[in-house]
Amino acid sequence: MPRIVAPVVALAKGGRGVRLTILGGGGFRVPLVYGALLGDHAEGRVSHVTLYDEDSGRLSAMARVLADQAAAAGVADAPAVTATGDLDEALRGADFVFSAIRVGGLEGRAADERIALAEGVLGQETVGAGGIAYGLRTVPVAREIARRIARTAPEAWVINFTNPAGLVTEAMAEELGGRVIGICDSPVGLGRRIARLLGARPQEAWIDYVGLNHLGWVRGLRIGGRDELPRLLADTEALESFEEGRLFGAEWLRSLGAIPNEYLHYYYFNRDTVRAYREAKQTRGAFLRDQQRGFYAEAGRAGQPAGAALAAWDRTRAEREATYMSENREVAGVGERDESDLESGGYEKVALALMRAIARDERATLILNVRNGSTLSVLDADAVIEVPCLVDANGAHPVGVAPLPLHAVGLVTAVKAVEREVLAAAASGSRADAVKAFALHPLVDSVGVARRLLDGYAAEHPGLAYLR
Repeated sequence: MPRIVAPVVALAKGGRGVRLTILGGGGFRVPLVYGALLGDHAEGRVSHVTLYDEDSGRLSAMARVLADQAAAAGVADAPAVTATGDLDEALRGADFVFSAIRVGGLEGRAADERIALAEGVLGQETVGAGGIAYGLRTVPVAREIARRIARTAPEAWVINFTNPAGLVTEAMAEELGGRVIGICDSPVGLGRRIARLLGARPQEAWIDYVGLNHLGWVRGLRIGGRDELPRLLADTEALESFEEGRLFGAEWLRSLGAIPNEYLHYYYFNRDTVRAYREAKQTRGAFLRDQQRGFYAEAGRAGQPAGAALAAWDRTRAEREATYMSENREVAGVGERDESDLESGGYEKVALALMRAIARDERATLILNVRNGSTLSVLDADAVIEVPCLVDANGAHPVGVAPLPLHAVGLVTAVKAVEREVLAAAASGSRADAVKAFALHPLVDSVGVARRLLDGYAAEHPGLAYLR
């Protein structure tokens, strides 16, 4: 693929600066990361961004969007942007590598959903059968990328946002150890909403959050050393005034004594959600596939006026965010998402805070996906978990947390066992291990279904040909 140089701006003056490489650089959410970088003017900021993607058309379109962003921001020292289809070239000299790849594209995601729903089980891209299928074709690629990083940019820190994020982070950690850290915007958004309801600034609250990626709970929220979550759980009106409260309902949240991550709706209301997804006009993956085809065609069109690509991206993003988890809200009987739930400030700000903390030794507390160590006694040291971490120049260090209640232990250990079978299958090529991964998942209720799922996915995805 020819090398593309995006028409942004020159490197920041006064030194080399920090170099960031984005894998999946043609991906739709790249402008969120670049927008966060444009707002960072401190010493030691990112001065150069390299976009890597195998799709030259998507790279060209994204280069136009970022150029429009830099022009609109009017920032004199905006990070320079280059784009390439050569992975080693993209990695060479990187200080940070942001991984946000999608193996199989949105066409693959749509197929994952369709095949699972035909068997009457959930096909969501990170939860249940869909997440397993996505993991089986992504883990081998993620491992190879990790090996390339270890050879080409051994001093780089890797920030993983590739889904399923916890599973992929654990796979990459086999090669990179603690130099790969997974991020997710769900815990951040949940903590922010709870803190504001309790009248606190989110950055001043300590969020007691624990679990796996897309399988965690807020068990406490301390403001000035006092846990204020019981006050929220006692207030039905306040509980049902925000996204997770409306999804789960005040009665169930009080029963749990915690606020679950929104993705636990797929577990707690599984039958209802599967029914809603089967009755939907179009699955989420199919919607995003069709939506993004239109966006990339428009953004990549030659001869457009300045700002047109960014305007197209803004329109597409607004529609994307407004329709997020719409089937789950239908099950819960709630309407459209509140404007406060649509605001930015998610994973891109977590990524920026993480890079700042490491590059400048600016200590920060962030909810991240990292190796367990001795944090959760029910899991081994290498298991990647999602918990608050203290971050400094030496990386992310998980904070000690209280033991999980038994209902959470059951889900966390069961899903971690599934992840381990995915890792084993990806390493061995064993069909038996892959079937076991499907069959052990709490949302797949039959070994026979597991076998048919694997047959369906293997027929659809050439990337699963390694399973024998």
